[in-house]
Parts: sequence; C-alpha cells; structure tokens
Amino acid sequence: MIGGVLFDHINQFFLMGASMVATAAGLYLIPFCKTAVLLIITMSVFGASVGVVDTGANVLILDLWGDKGAPQMQALHFSFALGAFLAPLLAKLAWGTTAPAQNHTESDLDPLMLNRSSKGASDSVFAVPDDMNLLWAYASNGTYILVVSVFLFGLFCKKHSRQKKTRASTEGARRAKYHRALLCLLFLFFFFYVGAEITYGSYVFSFATTHVGMEESEAAGLNSVFWGAFAACRGLAIFFATFLQPGTMIVLSNIGSLVSCFFLVLFDKSPLCLWIATSVYGASMAATFPSGISWIEQYTTLTGKSAAFFVIGAALGDMAIPAVIGILQGHYPDLPVILYTCLGSAIFTAVLFPVMYKLATLPLKREDQKALPTSSRL
Repeated sequence: MIGGVLFDHINQFFLMGASMVATAAGLYLIPFCKTAVLLIITMSVFGASVGVVDTGANVLILDLWGDKGAPQMQALHFSFALGAFLAPLLAKLAWGTTAPAQNHTESDLDPLMLNRSSKGASDSVFAVPDDMNLLWAYASNGTYILVVSVFLFGLFCKKHSRQKKTRASTEGARRAKYHRALLCLLFLFFFFYVGAEITYGSYVFSFATTHVGMEESEAAGLNSVFWGAFAACRGLAIFFATFLQPGTMIVLSNIGSLVSCFFLVLFDKSPLCLWIATSVYGASMAATFPSGISWIEQYTTLTGKSAAFFVIGAALGDMAIPAVIGILQGHYPDLPVILYTCLGSAIFTAVLFPVMYKLATLPLKREDQKALPTSSRL
C-alpha cells in the first residue's frame, strides 16, 4: 500500500533500487538474529521492502510498455517463479544447507522457511550462526539482489531517462466507466487466485502423505512437479502473449484450473490422477496473474495506487486462505478441504472474469473511447 503511493511521487528506479538494498540487508541480518523479537523486526522490514518491489515492478512494466507489454509482464512473473523455484535449490547445492524438499511455494524466497533453529545458544542479540552454510546461503542471495540494485541506481542516474516521458504520455490516457468497481473485482479475483495457488503449493506435500498415502519422496516430487510446471508455463507464456490477447489467456487458464480441480476432487485418492492433475493445475495457474494485469491495462490506465490495491488483494489471499484452510484441514482430517478450496476458487474466478469483462467493455466517455486501442475496443 505504501509502495503504491510512493511510486506515484518518487522516481521509480530509485525507489526500486532502495527497496532492493533493504531486501539485501534483511537477508544479511536474518542469520545473525538470536532473539525472536529481533527476527520479527528484521522479517517485517524484509517483507515491507519485498512488497514495494512486488508492486513497483508491475507498475514499471506498465509505465514502460503500457497495454503493449503483455510479453514483458509474463517475462517479469516468469523470472519470479523461476527464482522462487531455483533459489532454495541452488543455495542447498552450493552451500549444503538442509532446506526441506517439500512445500516449496512462491514464498520460498521467505528466509524464515530455511531458518529452523529453535533457540540460540546464548542470550546475545546478534551472533554468528552455528551453521556457516546457512549464513552463506543467505549471503549469496543477498549479494545477488545487491548487484541488481546497482543497475537500478544506474538507470536512476541517467540524466535523460525516458520514464517520465512515457508516464506523461500514458497518465490519464483512458479510464473505464467503472474504474473503481473493476479494481475491486480484480482485488477479489487475485485474492482467491493467489490464495488457492499458495494453498495447494503449501499443502500438497502433507495432503499426498496423509490423505493419499504417498511416501515422502513421492510427495516431494509431486510438489516439484507443481512448481516446475508453474515456472515452465510462465516461460512459455512469454511466447504465447505475443499473439494471444490477455483475456484469452485468462479464459484458457480458468478452464484448465476448473478441469484439473474437478478431477482432483473426483479422484482424490488416486495417485495417478494426483500426478496428472497437479501438473495441469500448476500449468494452468501460471499465466493468470500477469495476464490479469495486462488485461486491465487495456481498458483503464493503472497508477501506482491502483496497482498496489490489487497486489494487496493477492498478498491478503496469500496470507489468509492458507492459514484458514490449514486450521479447517486439522479439524476435518478425513475431508480433502484443500481440494474443495481450490475447486471453489477456480469456480469463483471463472465466474468473476466475465463480470469484469462486461464492466470493462461498457460504453466509455468520448475522450476515453478515442484513447482506447482498436484491439481493446474489439
């Protein structure tokens, strides 16, 4: 929320660079925290800086390419998925850390998932961790982020950046008749989409072992299949976005999610169905988020505040739905609550998108109609 306001008033490259420096600092500090309070404070700063980067990256793509930036938006979110999938694995291979193989999600960049130490050996606030491999795993990721921030500061220092010119030409270019209603519906759309995505990715390992009876090694492989298919199809979406409209990609993704969730619920005890449907579900979820941002930009220009609004919806879904479902699954262990949630979310998003499309295509004001691209009007 704060990032959305700041991006409308501060140079975007500078703000992105500063946020990434704060993110790197958080990664450097986390292994040295020896008290819960200090770890909570450090993680809060880390989460805030990542939130600014998450919002700002989407805004920056829209400012640079506008409604023509669907492939670039897909590439941005592909890099996110690839990093979330590879970073823990590369850290484990390079430094020998014992990160858990199961339950990898897009939030695997969250360092708390790797920090499993129960209590510090001393009462000191800061101390070098006993496992130096853990320290180097955090430090290597932090150094990578720090290097990227240097490039962003370099763009900020350029005297004749084209960012302001691009922003001036797009700002106020068009506004849908029901702009705020569209943003609210997109908030709900991303709330349930991201919530279902993280819920399935977080609990598929536990579900496979307790409900289906898989071995832990198989369940870990199932989790890798989900996120591997997710990352691979985000990469393919870069190519598909060059000739498919964002709305078409959302419809195809919704159909794939509906079909895979339906079969998961119908054959919840079948390992074969679980393997096939999990891969299809991961592939179907891949392009929805970046396509949703590119789609809304075709009909109404997004500012930093607008982008922050639906990113908050995604973040709330990421936080709330897995927590609630975890509690419900604990109370009803014999029911596949996780699968019911994913199916319900798939139905909700499939029904909600036509409503958003109808609102977006209602007659616009005359000046907005002139600014709207021909492809969007069609």
